[in-house]
Amino acid sequence: MPESEIGVVGLGTMGAMLTLNIADNGFRVSAYNRTHARITELMDAAGELARRIAPCKSVEALVQSLKRPRNVILMVPAGNVVDAQIDALQHLLDDDDMIIDMGNANFHDTRRRAQAAHEGGRPYLGVGISGGAEGARFGPSIMGGGPRNCWDRVAHILDAIAASHEGRPCAEWMGEDGAGHFVKTVHNGIEYADMQLIAEAYGVMRDGICMSAADCAEVFASWNEGILKSYLVEISGKVAAARDDSTGEPALDVILDRAGQKGTGRWTVIESQMLGAPVPVIEAAVGARNMSAMRDLRLLGASLYQPSAGRLDDGLAIQDLEQALIAGKILCYAQGFDLLYKASTEFGWSLPMPGIAEIWREGCIIRSAMLNDMAAALRESPGTNLALADHFRALMDKNIEGLRKTALAAQAARLPVPALAAALAYFDTLTCARTTANMLQAQRDYFGAHGFERIDAEGEHHGPWHGHDLDGKPAKT
Repeated sequence: MPESEIGVVGLGTMGAMLTLNIADNGFRVSAYNRTHARITELMDAAGELARRIAPCKSVEALVQSLKRPRNVILMVPAGNVVDAQIDALQHLLDDDDMIIDMGNANFHDTRRRAQAAHEGGRPYLGVGISGGAEGARFGPSIMGGGPRNCWDRVAHILDAIAASHEGRPCAEWMGEDGAGHFVKTVHNGIEYADMQLIAEAYGVMRDGICMSAADCAEVFASWNEGILKSYLVEISGKVAAARDDSTGEPALDVILDRAGQKGTGRWTVIESQMLGAPVPVIEAAVGARNMSAMRDLRLLGASLYQPSAGRLDDGLAIQDLEQALIAGKILCYAQGFDLLYKASTEFGWSLPMPGIAEIWREGCIIRSAMLNDMAAALRESPGTNLALADHFRALMDKNIEGLRKTALAAQAARLPVPALAAALAYFDTLTCARTTANMLQAQRDYFGAHGFERIDAEGEHHGPWHGHDLDGKPAKT
């Protein structure tokens, strides 16, 4: 049989769909999974594409089936499983054979593996992909990390299988070592926040305005015709319109309010704290998922405090909600790109900011009509917070009061809107010329002699409380 141009190890949902995508684009691909039933399932689903897929009964067989220099994609669960698979492959591969980790890896692990590969003289790529199973099958957004020559070696395959926007592949090299997986992590953090903002808007419609799921569906569908046009708004309308097969009731009304997560949003928040690049909307979204999991505690709290019905009293309009989502979305993305800027500097990646926005326009979960303007703003004003860039400043001027009105009205009605509230607090802090951090510095200097800067003099200074006891009285000598 002819040799394959690339191999895939790991045929879970994403791995199987990616294998079919590769074959569908004319490449011969070898496929292996530890559980052989997965291989059978893949070949049964492949249909005519099976002629371009070589099913392998072992890793050794997969390696032997590949053209040299070999390229092997790993689609296995993040963590120790990746390390174990790399160890198994290294004994079978030649020095110029390349491993490509396309799973949901933590970028710190990718940096470590990339360093080990470099020291061993072996090529290695860490590649983030987004788009879920449908994207993996028909075209994901692809974010590459590793040596540029390694990316170029397989770019023709990755470009072919990626989604495209106006004829341009949504695949790009991000930088060295863990750059690709870091960009994917931030993508997922933005995804968490975007989803939470939409869910909160739905909650205000459902509980504050007493709208049915069908009515909510119509609102989402109308929003998807304007500035908010995006994959997530589109599917929110579709799920709100759907009916449960068993009961005939709206599907949303029978779904338990307990959300799962795989951890990538949490990684975004952790890295934002480590880098000093705040992402409060993403942090609120992660926190909201954690709170949703505490259902028994929430039921107890509701029984003890007996919250009101939550209906709004001030006649919040649907237009206010739309404005709130527009403003919240801009601020969420602004935080994500600020985090990318900080990481790019910290790790020496030179991340292609406009290119990141561009490859997110198709194939990925956060694809949105706004990304065109974001790419333009990032190109025209590099390093500028998106909310302060000319185009988005004009949008914020038009929509910020809708966010303020929605957040305050919801809070007054005891409707939880943590992401919307965090977006508003972020905006108010971002546009505050003098915050209350002077009090923080005074407190730090009082109890720890940390010093502070003055508004009228250079250097480090201490307050008049030094030389006094903690109760403010002069210290005894």
